[in-house]
Amino acid sequence: MEAATPREITDCLIVGGYTLKSKLGESCLSTVWRAEKRVTREEVAVKQVYLSKLNKHLKKCLDCELSFLSSVIHPNIIRLFDVFQAQSCVFLVMEFCDRGNLASYIQQHGKVQEQIAKRFMRQLGAGLEILQSHHIVHGDLKPENILLSGLEGDLVLKIADFGLSRSVPPGKYAKIVCGSPIYMAPEVLQFQNYNEKIDMWSVGVILFELINGFPPFHGRTNVQLLQNIKSCTSLPFSKLVLPWLHPECADICARLLSINPVQRLSLDEFCQHSFVR
Repeated sequence: MEAATPREITDCLIVGGYTLKSKLGESCLSTVWRAEKRVTREEVAVKQVYLSKLNKHLKKCLDCELSFLSSVIHPNIIRLFDVFQAQSCVFLVMEFCDRGNLASYIQQHGKVQEQIAKRFMRQLGAGLEILQSHHIVHGDLKPENILLSGLEGDLVLKIADFGLSRSVPPGKYAKIVCGSPIYMAPEVLQFQNYNEKIDMWSVGVILFELINGFPPFHGRTNVQLLQNIKSCTSLPFSKLVLPWLHPECADICARLLSINPVQRLSLDEFCQHSFVR
């Protein structure tokens, strides 16, 4: 990993041969920039990770992210072009997705047609197949971490933000809490051991949100959210959705959102389900 020294020119930050132009997103651990490669003028996204703010677990997650993304080229996985270090930060240079993320798409369009949801789910499944072939659990699948590129009628989904990902070999389990509560599997909320099935729960929440325009479970606290999940006897599909909702769609949602991870659809079962196929 090469080192680079950042310097400011006018309102932009120049670092490692890239001009950081504007912020696309920000958290306490990292900032994502809309940037440009200075030599070619190619537009890219640059994720600036603050090493001083990472604990031991998050440093392992960063290592996992770098190892995975540097070894994978797939249309439904965000592409990593370059990595370098500057002072106390690591910079990940990635492809820029000009259509934003799935969260903004849902916000703009509301609930989507079933055929669009099917197409999105096929692409999400294809990306997850690559993760599972590398024994990677994403741990934070949500609409904000699914980026979009391409034309409006033929959008391509790309799984992004592997900052909480980790390697979980077959037959093994992890326990450290990760993810965003609304998309977090109940076993994570209960601090139980988990495996790749937590990503399948998140897929179920995302599919439900695509169909309805809102996620299936809410709660002001994690405890309340978990109670609402446990007390649910049938998924509350919107009355505006039910008349045209295909039974296959309701079935795959219900089986993805199974509280018991053993009964929850595996990725293979998801990809073979008639709704996705």
